[in-house]
Amino acid sequence: MTLQFARFIPWLPIVAAIFCALCCTKKSWRHYASWICLASVVGSFILSLMAGSIITPGKEAQTVTFFEWIHAGRFQANFHYYFDTLTIVMLYVITGIGSLVIWYAGGYMKGDRGYARFFMAVSLFIFSMTTLVMADNLLLLFLGWEGVGLCSYLLIGYYYDKPSAVAAGKKAFIVNRIGDLCFILGIFLTYREFGTIAYEPLFEALADMEHATGSVAAIPFLFMLGAFGKSAQLPLYVWLPDAMEGPTPVSALIHAATMVTAGVYLIARMMPMFVLSPYALPVVATVGGLTALFAATIALCQYDIKRIFAYSTVSQLGYMFLGLGAASSVGAVFHLFTHAFFKALLFLTAGSVMHAMAGQLDLRKMGGLRHKMPVTCWLMFAGCLALAGVPLFSGFYSKDLILGDAMAAGLNGHNPWMTVLAWMGLFTAFLTAFYTFRLWFRVFWGPDQCVMGDDHHDDGGGHHPHEPHEMPWSMNLPLVFLAVGAVIGGMVCHEWMTTMVLSSSAGEALSHGGTAHHASLFGMDVHSAVMVLSIAAALLGIALAAWFHLIRPSAADRVKQSYAGLCDLLENKYFVDELYDAVVVRPLKLIGSVCFVIDRLVIDGMVSLVGFAPRLLGLTVRPTQSGSLQGYGLSMVVGLAIMLLLVTLMWGY
Repeated sequence: MTLQFARFIPWLPIVAAIFCALCCTKKSWRHYASWICLASVVGSFILSLMAGSIITPGKEAQTVTFFEWIHAGRFQANFHYYFDTLTIVMLYVITGIGSLVIWYAGGYMKGDRGYARFFMAVSLFIFSMTTLVMADNLLLLFLGWEGVGLCSYLLIGYYYDKPSAVAAGKKAFIVNRIGDLCFILGIFLTYREFGTIAYEPLFEALADMEHATGSVAAIPFLFMLGAFGKSAQLPLYVWLPDAMEGPTPVSALIHAATMVTAGVYLIARMMPMFVLSPYALPVVATVGGLTALFAATIALCQYDIKRIFAYSTVSQLGYMFLGLGAASSVGAVFHLFTHAFFKALLFLTAGSVMHAMAGQLDLRKMGGLRHKMPVTCWLMFAGCLALAGVPLFSGFYSKDLILGDAMAAGLNGHNPWMTVLAWMGLFTAFLTAFYTFRLWFRVFWGPDQCVMGDDHHDDGGGHHPHEPHEMPWSMNLPLVFLAVGAVIGGMVCHEWMTTMVLSSSAGEALSHGGTAHHASLFGMDVHSAVMVLSIAAALLGIALAAWFHLIRPSAADRVKQSYAGLCDLLENKYFVDELYDAVVVRPLKLIGSVCFVIDRLVIDGMVSLVGFAPRLLGLTVRPTQSGSLQGYGLSMVVGLAIMLLLVTLMWGY
C-alpha cells in the first residue's frame, strides 16, 4: 500500500477553509461552517491513521511527491511530504485533538457573528500545522511555520473590536518575528554549508560529521531561537499569556495542544544537527528548566483561570525542552502527546465555566460550582490530576521520564548541571500540583458564590447574564474523550511512544551519540527514585492546596499578608512586561517618532523644495503674461537687448 493518499491530509482543511469563507457571505449559511471544518479535520485524522498503519516502528521514512515547487540553479525546494514515525505522532495530535476541539467549538461559538470566519481561520490553521510537520524540507516547514503564526494572529485578535485582543494579536505576531528571523537565517546558513535544505540528503551529510565546526555550529542556535519564539520560552514567552484574549477553543487548540509545540517538533526533527554541538542541547535544557520554574512561580498568584493555564502551558513546554536537552527525545515527544490531551481538556472546561459565568474569569468570584456544573467539575478534576503528575494519569509517565533522564545524565557525569535542572524540575512539579488544585478547589469547592461577568465577547455569542448551568452533552462529549486520554493515555501509549520516537530521526541521532543513561540515586535506579520523589511532590502540592484553599482559606490570606511583596511580584509577573516596555517598546517608539519627524521635515522637505523651485519660477514670470501686446513687445526688446549685450561681452572677452 502506497502513501499517495496521505498528501491530501493538509488539503482537506484548506478546501474547508474556502467553503467556510463562502459561508461568511450569507447569514443563513453560517451554521454550516462548523460541520464543514469538523468533517475535513476528521477526514485528515482518518488519513493520518491510515498513514500510521504504513509508517510503523522499524520502517524507513518515506517521501511522498506532490509537485515541484522552486528550482533555481542548484537550489531546490519541492512541495513534497516526509513521513516517519515522528510525523505520524504529530499528525495524530494535530488532527485528533483538533477534531475534538472543533466539535466543542461548534457549540461554544454558537450565535457569534463571526461564526463562519472563526472556522475558516481554524481550517487554515490545521492546513498550516499539518504542512509544517509533513514538510520534507526546511523551506516548506517554514511556510507552515509562518502560516500558523498568521492564523494565531487572526484568532487571538478574533474579537477585533476589543482593544486588548487586538493588542495581544499584534504582540504575538511581533514577538514571533524575532524567533522567525533567527530560524530563516538558520535555513540560509544550512543551504550555504550543505548545499541542500531537504531532510534526507541533509541527514546523510550530518551522519558523516563528528563535530560541528565553524559556521555549522551556529545553525542549531539559530534554530533554537526560532523554537523559543514559537514555543514561548524565555525570553520570548510574553506573548502566550496575552494570547488568552482569543476565544477559549483557540487557547485549547493553538496555544496548548498544537502550535506552541512546533518549536519542540523543530528541535526533535533537527536533532541530528543538535547532537553535533557540545553546547546546543545543554542550552536547550537550561532554557527549558528555567522557563518551567519561572512560569510555575507566576501561576501561583494569578486569578484569571485561563491565564493560570496559560502559564502552566509555558511551564510544561519548558519540561519538553528540558527533555530534548537531556537527550530524552522520547520523554519530550511523549509529554507533547500527553500534554495535548490534558491541557486541551483543562482549557475547554475553563471555557465551560466561563460560558456558564457570562465571561467571568476571576476565580475569587467563583465557588461551589460543583453543585451546578458536576460534569465539568469532574472532567477538570481528571485534567488537574494529569497535569499534577499523579500516578497512573498521563502526565505522570511522560514528566517522570524527562526528569529521570535528566537526573541520570547529570549523575553519569555527562553534565552535572543536568542534576540541578532535574531537581528544579521536581520542585516545579510540586508548584504545578499546588497551583492546579488551588484553581480547582477555589472554583468548584468552598462557599457558593457566583459573581457573573459582564464581558459578552467570549461567552459564545453574548448571552445575557444567567445562573451557572452545566453545558449540553454536545459540548461535554468531546471533553469526555479528552478526559479518557488524560487518564489512560500515558499508561496505554508508553511502549508505543517509545518505539515510535526511537524509530524517528531524533531517536536515531541520540542513540548513535551514545546517550543512554544508567545511574542510581539513594541506592535505587534513578528512574525509580525520581518517580518516588515526583509522587511525593505531587501529593504534597495537592495537600497544601487543599489546606490553604479548601480547609483553611484564612491561612492563605495570612500568608499573602505576611509575604505581600513577594505575592505582588508574582501577581504582576515579575514586571517583565513593564521591563520590556521600558527597555524595548518605548525606545523603539521614540526612534520611530524621530525617524517620522526626519522623514516629514527633511526628506519630504527636500522633495517639496525640488517641486517648489519650478513653481516659484512660474510665479515669477506669471505677471508678464498679462495679454497686453505692448508688454509682449517690450519683453521681446528687453530680451533681445540682453542677448546682444551678453554676446558683445563674450565676444570682447
